[in-house]
Amino acid sequence: MKFIDTFERTVRCHSSKTALVTDDGQSMTYGELDDRTTRLANALNERVPDRRIATLARTGTTAIETMLASQKRGLANVQLPFRDSPGTLASILEPTGAATLLFDDANAEKALEVLDRTAIEMGIHAGEKTIDRADIEDYEDVIANASTEPVEPDPAYEHGIFYTSGTTGTPKGVLFDQEQMWYGAAQVVMEMSIVETDTALVTTPWYHMVTTDAWILPHVMAGATMVVQSDFEPDEALRLVQDHDVTGMLAVPTQLHVLADAQAEEGYDVDTLSYIRTGGSIVTERLVEKASEHLTESVYNTYGLTEGGPNLTFAHPSLQDDHTGTIGTESFTWELRVVEAADPDEDPDPTATVEPGEIGEIIARGPGMSDGYLDHPEESERTYVDGWLRTGDCAELDEDGYLYIVGRVDNMIVSGGENVYPEEVEDVLESHDAVEEAVVVGLEDEQWGHRIACVVYANGPDDVDVEALDRFCEDNDELANFKRPREYAVTSEPLPRTDTGTIERATIYEVFFDA
Repeated sequence: MKFIDTFERTVRCHSSKTALVTDDGQSMTYGELDDRTTRLANALNERVPDRRIATLARTGTTAIETMLASQKRGLANVQLPFRDSPGTLASILEPTGAATLLFDDANAEKALEVLDRTAIEMGIHAGEKTIDRADIEDYEDVIANASTEPVEPDPAYEHGIFYTSGTTGTPKGVLFDQEQMWYGAAQVVMEMSIVETDTALVTTPWYHMVTTDAWILPHVMAGATMVVQSDFEPDEALRLVQDHDVTGMLAVPTQLHVLADAQAEEGYDVDTLSYIRTGGSIVTERLVEKASEHLTESVYNTYGLTEGGPNLTFAHPSLQDDHTGTIGTESFTWELRVVEAADPDEDPDPTATVEPGEIGEIIARGPGMSDGYLDHPEESERTYVDGWLRTGDCAELDEDGYLYIVGRVDNMIVSGGENVYPEEVEDVLESHDAVEEAVVVGLEDEQWGHRIACVVYANGPDDVDVEALDRFCEDNDELANFKRPREYAVTSEPLPRTDTGTIERATIYEVFFDA
């Protein structure tokens, strides 16, 4: 099944129901959303037939409309990461074949620079700013003057192009079709029991796979209402929960921390909030307890990646009692294995599964995974191996079959011939009362190959006694001596992250260790 079939079913069943509410007070029913996306699809087919489009916009109605209009056309919408520089955006657009750039007021200056740097033929501007250029049309005029006739989709039934987070280089594009997206959305509806009476808060950037296929599309599939926050701010997010009786929220761990803190301080009425989905980085026991105390006890810990979709595993809230920190078990339609880890340039053996309690690399396969990277054949060959998707994530299974993320294959540190996974050491450091967060890296060492170093984040640099912290690690039964940090840095500034919450380890090296 194609996702656009699901959208059409939602329109038939829930035409008069509110689909979208924005943080500036606009609202739209599913019937109105259907009409506007049909008009937009026809307008695009008239202007750039058989060509993809790209969208550079904050999370909001424009982004969601262009996504659904592209599905009706069957031609991909390039979901651009709006925080990237014009140079990066121009570079990643080059292999996509996009012929039109849709953009909003917040990204107008950047969009015009991108248009000047690329071969894109025209732009469509959504917003109040005056832009006097012959190659730019007004978004609302385009929609108002377009046909309402049903759209004949391209047989490729493309959905869009997503980009990897790019912590180790330029983001890579990943093309998904509508059948692959349907599987992802259906998994969420089944795992989290989403229904048409739900109201979901959208706070994360729409261009990410997790926001699109783990949040927006599942709620469209169910006929639920979405309250859209264009730019995350914790107090405003909680006010939206309070004002719109929000039942569900997607929040990466960094967002979850500040939401719980804001709720503890201000005490908004969030009694309707019945489920939170999180993931993107390791979810600690401390965070689950904090969220359960101040927001809701129903916190779903999940695992996915851009290349495979956001829903490889689900850990239902009740699992955290006896299996703290687990990412759960494989989701519907997925097969996962934990196999002996191989070097990034070597293929893992899909048959070499590890025993419970041993660490290996997760490989996965299922009908919702992508087919490869756009214009990166060598990277595709390394990542997609004999029908399996190589995740690059190290994990272990417990005796009950539950998965726990340990770290990244490419973050693993070899010290004195022993493998050290940073997350193992970080867990111990973060169990110290003075440490809010820790990041562990390996520094080149003539004797050991690499030595273990760490950065700890505390409210104030004077809050952490490094010698006492080192003794704490030395005395901890969970940490072998060869894994103990030999070098410490302390900061009161938040640690550098991508907008999905992933630590930017390259920046850690540069800022704290001049490496």
